[in-house]
Amino acid sequence: MLDIWREKAIVRFDCIDRSDRLTLGGIFSFFQEAAISHATNLGVGRDVMESSKQAWVLSRLSLFVERRPVYRETIEVSTWPRCWEKLFALRDFTIRDSKGDIVVRGRSAWLVLDIEKRRPLRAQSFMEGLPPNHDVDAFPVGAAGLNPRENLTKSGERKALYYDIDYYGHANNARYIQWMQDATDMDIHTNAAQMRLDINYLSEVLPGETVEIWTCPIEGITGDQDYPVSSGPSLAYEGRRPGGEAQNTAVFRAELYTGR
Repeated sequence: MLDIWREKAIVRFDCIDRSDRLTLGGIFSFFQEAAISHATNLGVGRDVMESSKQAWVLSRLSLFVERRPVYRETIEVSTWPRCWEKLFALRDFTIRDSKGDIVVRGRSAWLVLDIEKRRPLRAQSFMEGLPPNHDVDAFPVGAAGLNPRENLTKSGERKALYYDIDYYGHANNARYIQWMQDATDMDIHTNAAQMRLDINYLSEVLPGETVEIWTCPIEGITGDQDYPVSSGPSLAYEGRRPGGEAQNTAVFRAELYTGR
């Protein structure tokens, strides 16, 4: 078993935008693949979990992009588990460039889901046999809960279709990021040199379901003094099922800060 999983990759054409740089959606895809590979190496991968009718589900993720790698750039994606907090299993990520400098940092919180009952299980029993990596900290502040915001306005809606649905029969976590990007002025993402994103996944989205995307501007900078982003547009997002009370229909909340 490897305490820290590392894999080389090349920034693909389908992971860049008009600026020729890696997108948020592309970062999520690299993180996801590395996490799956490492879980398999540690003996808690998809096949093992499925044999007990369980699955890993992403609940929260925070990332800080110091620099966006460019098309065809060689990068190294690393990931490792970091113990647990109550129901959540924590996992960190980094992306390094060819010089070995960290250009992206991430911290995530995962739930172990009972597939049949669709209920979370305690992560401690799954994490006790895994390397804790106490002294390897990619992102000291991250993966915290986000509170509802006022003054949100509807920016669009998306229906979960074939491309959005993953192996577990619900919308993949990276699709939520793409829905956010599509509900935003294209230039905000294209012009961003640095980014800080926090996202909470509150409810799964099933095939055919419609999600309304609500947004509002954020004033000021992130509360993280170690990784502030302040010079570009910043937005709060909330995905909702149509109808009913807003808080009862939320499927995700996110905050994006950009810098130029």
